[in-house]
Amino acid sequence: MMDYNNIILAAEQLNIGELILDSTGVVMAVLVILVAMSLASWFIIAMKLIYLSKARGQTDAFQDIFWKSKRLDNTYKEAENLKSSPTAQMFRAGYVELTKLKKGEKEKDKEAEAIELSGIENVERALRRASVVETTSLEKYLSFLATTGSTAPFIGLFGTVWGIMHAFVNLSGNAADMGIQTVAGPIAEALIATAIGLVAAIPSVMAYNYCNQKIKNLHADMESFSNDFLNIVKRHFFK
Repeated sequence: MMDYNNIILAAEQLNIGELILDSTGVVMAVLVILVAMSLASWFIIAMKLIYLSKARGQTDAFQDIFWKSKRLDNTYKEAENLKSSPTAQMFRAGYVELTKLKKGEKEKDKEAEAIELSGIENVERALRRASVVETTSLEKYLSFLATTGSTAPFIGLFGTVWGIMHAFVNLSGNAADMGIQTVAGPIAEALIATAIGLVAAIPSVMAYNYCNQKIKNLHADMESFSNDFLNIVKRHFFK
């Protein structure tokens, strides 16, 4: 019959910190990788949350300025101070292209209709390029969070399987002493790898989903602004 007092005593003697420090070989390598992934993920999470919060605030501020302002040149000057807003940067790209086109139109009075059509297309392309650049910037480093969330549990599971296999090897070599003390430490050491894998993966997945939703909202604002800006340009600059 199993001695439960020995089991309780063995459990009380287990210390997570000591288990991690006492890990060797493959399990230790797995733990180092997982801890590094977790630390990198938390750094990226903090950085992205600050950046997206700033982008959201500046985008709201820019939209308020844009719709209240009566002159695009004044809006352009205000947009220079809102570099974290993807919508503001799209406006700057569109305004610069529009300024170039209006200068060229003054120099060429002939073929006005062709100039008008190509002008609208040029502004639209400038807005599209700026949208791609800003979306890429918003999504930067998110792939690492996705990779951590999807692979960290499996890396931890690999460490656990390896550690349990090592524990049973030790058990087979100690047939005279097959008590819980023989395998409790190695198995607990192995399970720590899965636990740390989950600790690294869960915040990464949650942060990835949260940031991805915020980016989708900002991208929707960018698409809406692009359509509104093009309509304004058509009405007032290419009549």
